[in-house]
Amino acid sequence: QDFNRLRALCLSQGLLFEDATFPAHFSSIGPNLLPEDKLRHIQWKRPTELQRNPFLIIDGVSRFDIMQGEIGDCWMLAALGSLTLQKQFLQNVLPKDQGFQDNYAGIFHFRFWQCGDWVDVVIDDRLPFLNGRYLSVHPRTSNEFWPSLLEKAYAKLRGSYQNLHGGYLSDALVDLTGGVQVQFSLKDPPSDLEEILKAAAKSRCLMGCSTSGHLRNIELRNGIVQGHAYTVTGAVKIRYKNGWKHIIRIWNPWGHGEWKGPWSDDSPQWDRVEPQYREAYLRDKDDGEFWMSCKNFQEQFSWLYVCNSTP
Repeated sequence: QDFNRLRALCLSQGLLFEDATFPAHFSSIGPNLLPEDKLRHIQWKRPTELQRNPFLIIDGVSRFDIMQGEIGDCWMLAALGSLTLQKQFLQNVLPKDQGFQDNYAGIFHFRFWQCGDWVDVVIDDRLPFLNGRYLSVHPRTSNEFWPSLLEKAYAKLRGSYQNLHGGYLSDALVDLTGGVQVQFSLKDPPSDLEEILKAAAKSRCLMGCSTSGHLRNIELRNGIVQGHAYTVTGAVKIRYKNGWKHIIRIWNPWGHGEWKGPWSDDSPQWDRVEPQYREAYLRDKDDGEFWMSCKNFQEQFSWLYVCNSTP
């Protein structure tokens, strides 16, 4: 579908775009994501029906804009959270020629890497709701819609929202970058894992990690969720007591739910760190992001994924 041609056609006719190839119909949700009685109650709403003044992006794109909805696509959202940190990749996925202010016609497009090419995916902006709640990813700022619309485009690429329910973080990293990804088992980690993390952060690689667990989304008492994907958002060496400590920053696509152990937001370790480092690194709020030591990272997570544009 040609985004510019379709938008021009809708504007000339004074119509809002309705995408026949991914309709506002339960076929786009998929047959097994929800029980049949719930599927029948799905409503589709445009952002212009939900908000008086919707925007695609407000104050730039951030991982904190994303809050996972009812669909188990943490693997894709963890990759997306990492993408927001690397603006050079982001412009490929999120074209700037669209929004709710100029030339709005209910049509948007996003790009994903598939089989050696950037594929342009066109969607309309009707989003699925169940009992008045977002079925899809929902915006932390109520009138910012880029995460919900990008997720819809990815669902279309994959065939349905149901096909986002469970997947591989490694696949999503490649689909969002066209890059090369490598995986490290944290059960048998490389001896220089701390150096790998630091070098990857310095090289502006996208990074994610996942926990094992046959049961998905079980939150342990320490705050870590089993069978879940996270974004690695930083790795630093910090002055601590009389030496140095490697710590890793991790973000949960739920937008809340954090590690409760050493180096967590209100842990006593931060009292032994110089004030300027504490100020630079610590965000003490329930936004899903937390720090942990390299040792705890290896104990709690099973895989690390690193993706870059070149080997």
